[in-house]
Amino acid sequence: MGATPEADDEGTPEAANLTAGPAEASAAPDTDATGTNSRDDDSRTAGTKADEAETTGPGGTNSADIGDGAQTDGATANGPDDVGGGAESDGAAAAGPDEVGDGAQSDGATANGPDDVGGGAESGGAAAAGPDEVGDGAQSDGAAAAGADGVGGGVSVGSGPGGGPGSGGDAAEAAQRSEAEAELAAQRVERERIERRKAERKGPVESGGKLSGKAADLLAAIRAVEGGEKPAATVFGDREPAPRRAAPAPEPVRRPQPAAPAVTGPAAETVTAVRGVLAGGGAPESLAPQVATALGEGADVLLREDPWQLLRVPGVRPDQADGFARALLGAECGPDDERRGRALTGWLLEQAALAGHTALEMPTLAAALAQRAVPDPDAAVQSALAEGEALVFQDALDPGAPEPADDEEERPVRVLVGLERYALAEESLADGLARLVNSLAKDAPGPWDAVAAAASGGAAELARAVAGHGLVLHTGGEAARAEPAALLTAARAAGLRAFAAAHTPHGLRQPTAPREEDGSEAVGTVAGLLAGAEGPGRDAEGALDLDLLIVLDAPQLDVETAAMVVEALPDGARLVLSGDPAVLWSAGPGRVFADLLAARVCPQLASRRPDPGPLGELVSGIGAGELLQVDAPGKEVVIVPVRDAGEAVHRTVQLVADSVPRAIGVPAEQTVVITPGHGGAAGTRALNTALKERLNPGPGRFGGFDPGDRIAYSPAPGRAVPGRVVKADGDGLHLSCAGGPVVVPKEQVEQSVRHGWALTAHQAAGGRWPAAVVVLPGDAAQSLSRPWVYTAFSRAERHLSVVHGVEQALPRAVAEALPKPRTTRLPLLLRTLVPTAG
Repeated sequence: MGATPEADDEGTPEAANLTAGPAEASAAPDTDATGTNSRDDDSRTAGTKADEAETTGPGGTNSADIGDGAQTDGATANGPDDVGGGAESDGAAAAGPDEVGDGAQSDGATANGPDDVGGGAESGGAAAAGPDEVGDGAQSDGAAAAGADGVGGGVSVGSGPGGGPGSGGDAAEAAQRSEAEAELAAQRVERERIERRKAERKGPVESGGKLSGKAADLLAAIRAVEGGEKPAATVFGDREPAPRRAAPAPEPVRRPQPAAPAVTGPAAETVTAVRGVLAGGGAPESLAPQVATALGEGADVLLREDPWQLLRVPGVRPDQADGFARALLGAECGPDDERRGRALTGWLLEQAALAGHTALEMPTLAAALAQRAVPDPDAAVQSALAEGEALVFQDALDPGAPEPADDEEERPVRVLVGLERYALAEESLADGLARLVNSLAKDAPGPWDAVAAAASGGAAELARAVAGHGLVLHTGGEAARAEPAALLTAARAAGLRAFAAAHTPHGLRQPTAPREEDGSEAVGTVAGLLAGAEGPGRDAEGALDLDLLIVLDAPQLDVETAAMVVEALPDGARLVLSGDPAVLWSAGPGRVFADLLAARVCPQLASRRPDPGPLGELVSGIGAGELLQVDAPGKEVVIVPVRDAGEAVHRTVQLVADSVPRAIGVPAEQTVVITPGHGGAAGTRALNTALKERLNPGPGRFGGFDPGDRIAYSPAPGRAVPGRVVKADGDGLHLSCAGGPVVVPKEQVEQSVRHGWALTAHQAAGGRWPAAVVVLPGDAAQSLSRPWVYTAFSRAERHLSVVHGVEQALPRAVAEALPKPRTTRLPLLLRTLVPTAG
């Protein structure tokens, strides 16, 4: 199991084993295929030169080679605890009762020294916490986690840019402002819409009236906040259907969207005042802008009265906030302080969201608080609920079960606690999906019959499903993208207003991605559609002027983005969510596509179109849990065994810069490098440093960047747009991303721009490249999972090189390491609103 064939320089097929470790490799000369020494000798770490480690095929040919036998590092292999601090996984890990937030997030936090708040190394990556460090794991991109002994010196904790995609101005206006500004404005609009929906409810939702003990105490806290008003309905009762919008006019008028206001930082006097409070508590004064942004006007007063509010700054850990509070409060400070328990409750829920959860079960949250030395976890949660910093829910374990006949009998429920923003987004998403499903006219209009007639095969089946349903799920691999592409083409030919949106611009460069000649009408990105920079614009009611929206890469939708997409669609529109369920879930909270598949509230069509060639066969086997041996006569798959992280970096640079261009014909700019995390001796930072030195050396005068550098730009957390550096001036760093210009202000460069030769699997999701080099250093073994391997390997179109240093951990991860569960409420919410499909 796990063997992949490849060819030597004469084209003779030989076998290289994906499960083979360095111990199974044979020696090879210290020269490349031309007989000259490797060009990368100066990039090796200190140590004795070692012979090349390559798997040898039956005929004695070096099958791990693509025509070269380069020199490798002679350094001794590091152990799991001393390879660059360990790899930091980009997979979103779900937390159990003892590890809330301990899992790594796509762009997480690096653990710093014991006396820093965010000092030291660059932000990014995620270091998993130990059993006594619940919630100390992943942070958002740009956030660095500090150490354990108080708040001390060091540089400030970086915070990633906020905001998600949303509605913005028209295309002309949107092109003149930054995408991040448009998304921030759109997110504000969406949150205002959610708040209005919340305010329109006639009364609080009664639930769990027969509960007792802790659950009853939690409900009592909520009702106290609501002023004693009697609830009007139970949470398990039938919900009133969402109000239907008026049908769009025959010729909708596109309403110009207001331009997003300029994003401004906190007032200078606020920052100055906060800096004084931080200095008094021994915290780095460089945190002042972030604290002022997080706490708003009067931040200095709030921070002085409640020092644990420092936890609202990304990257600050509870033990550092405790040290800061001790310095400010003195003898008043204690682990039983109500302010501390309330702040830790919010912090743990934020960590859970970074790990993909939209809520936490009450026992899980209580256990995490207890591990943080909170003496009364239930009281801490009740305090957070009373202050409106969290919401509580009771979800029926079996929503379809009849009501108990005995009044004394309690209905089985689970008690969940979550942050308001994610809870309301999940409810808004469920309401919007129910509206789409229920608002469709029973008699399908004539054009849909023509669409079904014009398509064939899987596309025709998809068209027939769309004709009669407002929501349709479509699953399949890369080849299956041809079916929604054909549906889009047929719908537009029939005169319907149709649009397809992908997760990233890379998703639009697929051969099967539909596009009009000018590239501006038929396809775009989800963020561009919501921001108004791409797509058809809005109708008179403010909804998207569409009859059909196809969302590609649907597994990458988090709950907030999905809620904005659904809320933007008019009544009667069709929504097709298409994607590969085997890839990594979204970087943000939720697992929308997987939850919809599990809820079974709409038609689900599985494509029968297989991915072709050796790469397709290999990836399909991984999806089924098996690392197959595939025939690769054209060197479609090459295995490069390595013994340590230094050798992995060396061989990766050699593959990208020399071997793949020479033997496969794919230039370096069309090759992507994928590794499990940002940190570690073979993480994205180390690999990008080595690749820049080889491919585009320069002084890095502007934040480490030079013109021509390949970058990954993150306009919002969870999104990475590939591009290149054009220039730098007083306005900031000028980038070219997806063919369009982007200017990143100087103060945002460190937070939102990374070098992009090497990416994490989450950053690469939704895109494909002619060649991919997947780096698996030995210290990454614990972070591998089947979805991670599937996502990384499937990014290659023509050629895949695997720099393999994890030995048997790779086949074991494919066979056994399933996605870690995420706690979400969407399936239950949908089942109470929409009948289950047959």
